[in-house]
Amino acid sequence: MARAPSRTPEPEILVITGLSGSGKTHVSRALEDLGWFCVDNLPSALIPRFAELIGGSDELRRAALVVDMREREFPRAFPRVYRQIRRHGLRASLLFLEAEERVLLRRFSETRRPHPLAVNEPVLEGIRAEREALAPLRKMADSVLDTSGLTVHELREQVQERYGARSREARLVLTLVSFGFKYGVPSEADLVLDVRFLPNPNFVPGLKRRTGLDPAVVAFMRKQPDTREFLRRTQGYLEWLLPRYIREGKSYLTLGVGCTGGRHRSVMVAAALGRTIARGGVDVRLRHRDIKL
Repeated sequence: MARAPSRTPEPEILVITGLSGSGKTHVSRALEDLGWFCVDNLPSALIPRFAELIGGSDELRRAALVVDMREREFPRAFPRVYRQIRRHGLRASLLFLEAEERVLLRRFSETRRPHPLAVNEPVLEGIRAEREALAPLRKMADSVLDTSGLTVHELREQVQERYGARSREARLVLTLVSFGFKYGVPSEADLVLDVRFLPNPNFVPGLKRRTGLDPAVVAFMRKQPDTREFLRRTQGYLEWLLPRYIREGKSYLTLGVGCTGGRHRSVMVAAALGRTIARGGVDVRLRHRDIKL
């Protein structure tokens, strides 16, 4: 798969929003370390002017804005503003951060910070009200990132993968995530492959306690005609699909590969796809979410 020819990238603006306590500040700090110019809590009315300045600057080629419910009219005002800045001749994208309710409750408990929508009410009420208010913006987002299971360091790594200089040069970063359906589909997945139809090594003597990275499991899977045919067809599909994502300017794509428990079939298939696609010049990242469960 040929890599798309390099070119000087157009100015880029990333808008970061989402639920309070989901990690917006950590994302902003990570972007600053990568050389992005970051602004926190800019009023919606000033965002179009900021976009004009970025579009006309030779130095500020990558800028990020953190905007959220600290501005009370934000959910109502932002959609119109966002449509406006996308007409300024620069790459504009919207990243929405979220986390599970129990995780947000724990984070607010640990920091003892008041929730912006629950100053005189239980934190839980504020979390639920904010999630409901921001639901339309979540639908608008180019990418949704659930930080529930991420440490601060893991979140920083994801930011580096998605928005670092390397990902910019590569034009497309493909992240392959193996997972178990019994633990839920990864919320960040753009596409999902279900490999539960393949023979399960979990029921083969000697393979149950191994993983899809073990040579014995790989050999067992490779012997199955359906595994070989699935890999062949999926590789062909991705070779056709990825250049079209690149042509549309997509910076990253997350492909989930799921089996029942996320330890055998999905791990083997994700690793095999990753090796093949990487040989075609695509920047591939591999993550096995449930392999240790």
